[in-house]
Amino acid sequence: MIFASDFINELSPALKKLGDRKRAIGAEAYMKEIAPFIGVATPERRTTVKRIAKGMKAPTSEELGATARKLWKLEEREFQYCANDLIQIHWKVADKNFLADHVEDLIISKSWWDTVDGLGSVAISPLTDKYGCEKLIEKWNRSENIWLNRAAIQHQRGRKYETDVALILQYCDDHSDSKEFFIVKAIGWALRDIAKVNPRAVREFLKTHPDLGRVAVREAERGLGRL
Repeated sequence: MIFASDFINELSPALKKLGDRKRAIGAEAYMKEIAPFIGVATPERRTTVKRIAKGMKAPTSEELGATARKLWKLEEREFQYCANDLIQIHWKVADKNFLADHVEDLIISKSWWDTVDGLGSVAISPLTDKYGCEKLIEKWNRSENIWLNRAAIQHQRGRKYETDVALILQYCDDHSDSKEFFIVKAIGWALRDIAKVNPRAVREFLKTHPDLGRVAVREAERGLGRL
């Protein structure tokens, strides 16, 4: 698509110009060598994406998804971050099928907590709030892919008093016997968020799940401790 080509053709040299090898080495070490980095600081990256996006006509939902997919295929990790930055700018153009048609594939490609949680913030939470997408999120929750599970557990992060507490606790319960760190951590973050709006529900969950992973318990207790 023309939008994707135009955006990436302007973005790529701009990022490379901002790259710092020392910063790249540090980022690669911090992210466990999951991908090479250019070495661009987050504020500079976001400013660059915003500048380029503002100079272009807003994409359609399909153009936005296609551009994100193309950025996901590029080697350096900053390009995946730029995809999330672009979605955050234009998420309101995304249609009700955007999560199923595009985001699901992004979640399961080059998967790590940084990109999956980023998609949660810029696409999954706002679009499930807008469109519901209940069947899709339930499918993710039942998936054998841990990153889809994580996305499902965290799909309402940031909603505070609008959180469907019963649903999120059910998802936490569905995976409460998991030993997978990234699932246990997701449960902990979900419980920590719920503690802000319904601490009684979190205390009851901890009481009825004595074998819950320690990482999850610690995050939940941290949320309760801030009350």
